[in-house]
Amino acid sequence: MKVSDVMTTKVYAALSNASISEVAKKMKELNVGSIPVCNNQDEPIGIITDRDIVLRGIVQGVDNSTATADKLMSKGVLSVTPDTHVHEAARIMGENQVRRLPVVQNSKIVGMVSIGDLAVRNIYENEAGEALSNISTPSRPTM
Repeated sequence: MKVSDVMTTKVYAALSNASISEVAKKMKELNVGSIPVCNNQDEPIGIITDRDIVLRGIVQGVDNSTATADKLMSKGVLSVTPDTHVHEAARIMGENQVRRLPVVQNSKIVGMVSIGDLAVRNIYENEAGEALSNISTPSRPTM
């Protein structure tokens, strides 16, 4: 089974100059925890999560009314293509401790795939569970 069989195709992407307040409001409206950040050509350049807003924004005292997505987003986006096998997507998520991956075709974002998308397909429960286990395991010792 390919990522195209399970991915979400209706994806909101923020521009890099979108305000953090705007991004947070969109997260609430869409009930999502992350939003890809794209340039004007719909090419992903980063991803911003609710965790980024809290840890890189609020905790560090960034003014969320003037800060923009490009200041808090994670750069170096991991992505898959629609033709990527779901096993490979689960492996990438687990190894990189991420729960969502942008789906990119011809350098443009065409969807998102999440660990939940994989888990709802019974035949991939083991792969999704293993990926989630890898995601949930701390990568470094806690103090």
